[in-house]
Amino acid sequence: MLSVVAPPSPPRRLPLLGRRSAFPLHASVLVALLAASSAPTPLYALYQAEWHFSAMMLTVVFSAYALTLLGALLTAGTLSDHLGRRPVLTGALLAEAAAMAVFATAQGVTALFAARILQGLATGVATSAAGAALLDEAPDRPGRATLANGITPVAGMAAGVLAATALVQYAPAPTRTVYLLLLLLFTAQAAAMLLTTETAHPHSGAWRSLRPGMAVAPASRPAMRFLVPGVVAAWALGGFYSSLGPSLARLIAPHTSRATGGLVFFTLTAAAGLAVHAARRLPARTASSVGTAVLIPGALLTLSGPHLHSLLALFAGTALAGIGFGAVTQGALRLLLSPAAPDERAGTLAAYYVLSYLAMSVPAVLAGLLTNLYGLQRAVSLYAVTVILLTLTGLGRAVRQPSTG
Repeated sequence: MLSVVAPPSPPRRLPLLGRRSAFPLHASVLVALLAASSAPTPLYALYQAEWHFSAMMLTVVFSAYALTLLGALLTAGTLSDHLGRRPVLTGALLAEAAAMAVFATAQGVTALFAARILQGLATGVATSAAGAALLDEAPDRPGRATLANGITPVAGMAAGVLAATALVQYAPAPTRTVYLLLLLLFTAQAAAMLLTTETAHPHSGAWRSLRPGMAVAPASRPAMRFLVPGVVAAWALGGFYSSLGPSLARLIAPHTSRATGGLVFFTLTAAAGLAVHAARRLPARTASSVGTAVLIPGALLTLSGPHLHSLLALFAGTALAGIGFGAVTQGALRLLLSPAAPDERAGTLAAYYVLSYLAMSVPAVLAGLLTNLYGLQRAVSLYAVTVILLTLTGLGRAVRQPSTG
């Protein structure tokens, strides 16, 4: 009797996530990346106390991340257009997890530099890819994707600094715990990314795309020129609060809790997140112009904090700056992304982030240098004056180019 041998069954594939499920995953990636970027802010005081480095060194460490991120955006900002969103994001998330491991085991400033550099590379590669994936997954609802691109970074920064601040106050090993938690999160996200459906259309030219440059969509270039002063002013304030906000809080109230310094940056990012959501109903140019104007009283109130010895003035100024930051971000992203074609989105987002992080890092380094030379109070004054001049330039452009939507 002949026996019939059944043909081998094909290997079972893992179920893929649909676009509806992948959208929150990609949004969570942006939240986690920016949470990790801001998590060290409340820990800098602990690092300084343990390793005895100056305010200038602190801002250089901060800028090591931002400048490396800039390099990654300038070279790999459009890489996911060529290789696909999924492989680029999976690799970047694994690199981010490795950076968290370096943070968790750091024993000195050298390791802190190494962790920040690796983190900057991974974040630069991942942010434009994740942002473009959000736009890919909501072709019929571009407003939803643009809102997510605007709100997830500030929500992430707020979550990161709040969690790290709480751990500083209550955890037995705050300089380890936050990074171990983030390492687990990035590893899980990298695994989940393997289950997503590719939304880009991979094509040749990946090596050529690594040449440094900014690939702004031609239709978005007039908006980019219009937005430069306001975006630079907003992100310059963000860099100030991220790097020197805790030091300013200690200058005003030397005996205040360590958590207060971290809450300065949390106030900025929380207010920014609320403003991003609220400004979605305003015309894009109106949101950008109003946000730019609000930066002025924010900078002035922050400037008055040390003179009045008032934490209330500092936090009120920070909240106003956050509102301006959020409105500028919301308006800018809509103006830039709306006219961009699908294969131009990653490059346009990368260009926006290049401008933003350049504005965030360079002034922060200069503020650290000025703090060393002239003291923190005078550095704050010079910083505030610079931001006000930038905002006035932005408002002047808005007057010459009235809002059209």
